[in-house]
Amino acid sequence: MGKVLMKGNEVIAEAAVHAGCKYFFGYPITPQSELVAYMARRLPEVGGLFLQAESEVAAINMVYGAAGTGVRVMTSSSSPGFSLKQEGISYMVGSELPAVIVNVVRGGPGLGNIQPAQSDYFQVTKGGGHGDYNIPVLAPASLQEIVDLTRDAFDIADRYRTPVILMGDGMLGQMMEPVEFGERSEIQEYNKEWATTGTRGDGGPKIITSLELDADGLEKRNWNLQQKFAVIKKNEVRYETYLIEDAELIMVAFGTVARITMNAINKARNAGVKVGLIRPITLWPFPEKPFLETRERVKTYISVEMSAGQMIEDVRLAVNGHAEVDFYGRTGGIVPTQEEIYEKIMAVARGVSV
Repeated sequence: MGKVLMKGNEVIAEAAVHAGCKYFFGYPITPQSELVAYMARRLPEVGGLFLQAESEVAAINMVYGAAGTGVRVMTSSSSPGFSLKQEGISYMVGSELPAVIVNVVRGGPGLGNIQPAQSDYFQVTKGGGHGDYNIPVLAPASLQEIVDLTRDAFDIADRYRTPVILMGDGMLGQMMEPVEFGERSEIQEYNKEWATTGTRGDGGPKIITSLELDADGLEKRNWNLQQKFAVIKKNEVRYETYLIEDAELIMVAFGTVARITMNAINKARNAGVKVGLIRPITLWPFPEKPFLETRERVKTYISVEMSAGQMIEDVRLAVNGHAEVDFYGRTGGIVPTQEEIYEKIMAVARGVSV
């Protein structure tokens, strides 16, 4: 298969099929409804199962059940629907079940609107539901990167027995770009002796649950989870840098905002400003390394977001007081323009407060 022109939501779905996903449970909500519709048509073609649940709550619990059998399973939603899934996601983390959960973010809070946003950052990176936990979060910036990161998401989920979130914004879900899936590679096999596939003479029944009434037992389970999160933080950090080698000013942005910011950086470079970009690809674990390598010489970092300022907290933690941290953001579904970001860069470079 060569390059094909597809919409972002459909790219996520097709990439999931290529990654071996044959089970999908979801509910349509703008701006990710095309993903659900695509799966409804595509999964029967590969011997899979699509089921439109009666609600987002039902969908995530169906994912819990399917994941417990060891199959590759996915669900998707957009911000209000994703919020409804949080209890089930917490259950899945506590039960150590692998699955991929897609959030195509829209403006909020509440029903908000159907325009693109990044204001679910806190929800996806700080746990979202109850209990002490984190979930790996992958944030693609292009449709071709969606192809690669969707495959990675399923592998990470199986490798660590954890849910994995693939997070984009409504613009990424709705835009069209040429993508190439390549030949379907053989799906890597993972040890799933824990899966509830029937006893079949292999040692008796298996129980998957997040319930642990004994306090000592629950504490032990929590510390085991924390050890797993530490391994994920060590092994699964992903990021991209652009022109940071001589930069005195570094922008920090993810997803489609990073693409817009890169254009503003090129314009500022032409105007003589030494500015670069750190683009987190994993929002959790957050990439601290490029900040550790640059914070002694960089004057200012600027977090650019489609939110009122959420990722800026992780930027500040990574910079740890070694440099100034500034912010530029738009909310309510408004996308920052190249010109706005350029003006912010130039104002900071001139020492003007904006």
